[in-house]
Amino acid sequence: MKNNNNHWNSIPGKSLFIGAALSGLIAGALFTSGFIGSRSENSLFCLLAAVRNGGGTAASGHSPTPIQLQAILHYATSHVVPLLTLGEVTVSYDVLKARAPCNFLVFGLGHDSLMWTSLNPRGKTVFLEEDPKWFQTVLKDSPYLKAHMVKYRTQLSQADDLLSSYRSERLCSPSDAYLRGNTRCRLALESLPDEVNETEWDLIMIDGPRGYFAEAPGRMGAIFSAAVMARNRKGSGVTHVFLHNVDRKVEKAFAEEFLCRKYLVKAVGRLWHFEIPSAANNASVAGSPCSKYQYSNYYQAFRASDRSSTTRGRCPCQIR
Repeated sequence: MKNNNNHWNSIPGKSLFIGAALSGLIAGALFTSGFIGSRSENSLFCLLAAVRNGGGTAASGHSPTPIQLQAILHYATSHVVPLLTLGEVTVSYDVLKARAPCNFLVFGLGHDSLMWTSLNPRGKTVFLEEDPKWFQTVLKDSPYLKAHMVKYRTQLSQADDLLSSYRSERLCSPSDAYLRGNTRCRLALESLPDEVNETEWDLIMIDGPRGYFAEAPGRMGAIFSAAVMARNRKGSGVTHVFLHNVDRKVEKAFAEEFLCRKYLVKAVGRLWHFEIPSAANNASVAGSPCSKYQYSNYYQAFRASDRSSTTRGRCPCQIR
């Protein structure tokens, strides 16, 4: 999520194109949500004119929210945009459009946070961030965002060990796993804010925490915890989980282990979209997260990669 080579695109021409596209996407969200009164007004230029005039009133009686207007202006003028491609954004937007207003949890703060919030009008969008400095930087520019600081108990260099040992801890098993206060399972985010623990999330986006150097927290805990949230859902329907950076070894292996390929419904670029049923509504979800053979296959792949001549001595998370 932060401004590093793995996450951001600052090439001026391409950035302006993506920024304009994102602005148009948000403007389209306003239109389809009933925030723009007539079809003839469905353009970025008309919407920006409305911003200058203090915003318009839609036929539905709702004006665009402040964060939606801020998002359009930001992406229309910024040279710094998310590295997510328009196709990757659209996968998530299509679900948001169908489910909004909904409960949307995002792991990681970034320049795309404004976009995600604006695409869920009248819904709840909450962000979780692990870097205090980055937390302050983003919220200083976008004070409308609802975000919480979280702490992870893992490092990316531990991914191999976590994948090989989690089954020996009963409170990491699918049938017994929970989050709040679960200090015995290192993958569980045991100290999330009450707002996060007490909300049933319809969509979960995993684009954080950092996972590109050995001392970073890695996304192992985020992936595991998202799977637990989805499994423990009490309401009807599935939980939509989006995972970015699946081109990286750890993200892919932990997704296969806990989110399950059988629940993968769409893959675009480096983004995977899962629809995960709850254990309460699907008896087949009880027991192993994916299959009893899943873990051994991926652990063996980890070890084989780590023993190869080109990767020896590096943590498996860094092997692309």
